[in-house]
Amino acid sequence: MHTLLDQHPRTTLGFFPTPLTSLPRLSEYLGGPRILMKRDDQSGLALGGNKTRKLEYLLGAALDQECDTLITGGAAQSNHCRQTAAAAAANGLDCHLVLGGEAPATPQGNLLLDQLLGAHIHWSGALRKGEQIPAIAEQLRADGKKPYIVPYGGSSATGALGYVHAAAELKTQLSNREQQISHMLFASSSGGTQAGLIVGAHQAELNCQVIGIRIDKEETSHAYAEQLLTLTNETAALFGIEHRYSPDDITLEARFTGDGYGVVGERERHAINLLARTEGILLDPVYTGRAMGGLLQLIEEGCFEPDDTLLFWHTGGAPALFPNAESLIEPQH
Repeated sequence: MHTLLDQHPRTTLGFFPTPLTSLPRLSEYLGGPRILMKRDDQSGLALGGNKTRKLEYLLGAALDQECDTLITGGAAQSNHCRQTAAAAAANGLDCHLVLGGEAPATPQGNLLLDQLLGAHIHWSGALRKGEQIPAIAEQLRADGKKPYIVPYGGSSATGALGYVHAAAELKTQLSNREQQISHMLFASSSGGTQAGLIVGAHQAELNCQVIGIRIDKEETSHAYAEQLLTLTNETAALFGIEHRYSPDDITLEARFTGDGYGVVGERERHAINLLARTEGILLDPVYTGRAMGGLLQLIEEGCFEPDDTLLFWHTGGAPALFPNAESLIEPQH
């Protein structure tokens, strides 16, 4: 498996393998299946997160093409943009970030880190998925720069290779501990993490169900599911295997999106407080808080057997806790 991955340029950015840990106090509190956590919040690049794995392959491609600038986009508190800015700084590249919203009076959270990392910020109002990137890239080319456009969320087949690699890493850790998992759950938004894990879990013979918990609210999850299937098959093809996946291979839980992207509700607030108080682990309000909230409800609904072992993939995002402070404090009783 590693020989196939080694065909693709890769730059070392993170500290891998990330820890695999048990959550005994949470598992006992819930009285359900055993829960493990893969700590990609500890990946090491500017406070860590899942985008680091994707950026190792994306930056590898950028450097292979002799690019001198990275461009990407996202929400104002984008974890992906923060890690892209850090990857650029660590490799001597310029970085341009196209962020949704307007410039705040005082930068906080990920935005503060973007600025500390030296990124050039372009504000785009209601557009948070990098819609202005082509025009900015064209201007940079006119100025003599050679930009590499990093896709939204790092979610292309190239970026998803990072999670094919991650599944192999997890397989080694589980084998060393003589453990198996029945289900793998994580936040699913732009698709690259889930696509990579579907391919990687299959190749590593993890023999578990791969469940993405949808983060973005939309009228129907069909459009995203179709996009995810396409990305999964593009990842398989780039990885170098002939197997192609079907809609039956895509499992999405789209019931937990609350009032929309980045809107903190009771589900996120409860999950973040519960993990902090039972395990001393910090989730984030946009991705992992929502995904863990979904996992807690699935356990409450009896969706798993008592002897199942669940793996929750912590994809990072803690810097976004601070700008959301008022929404996260539970009332004292």
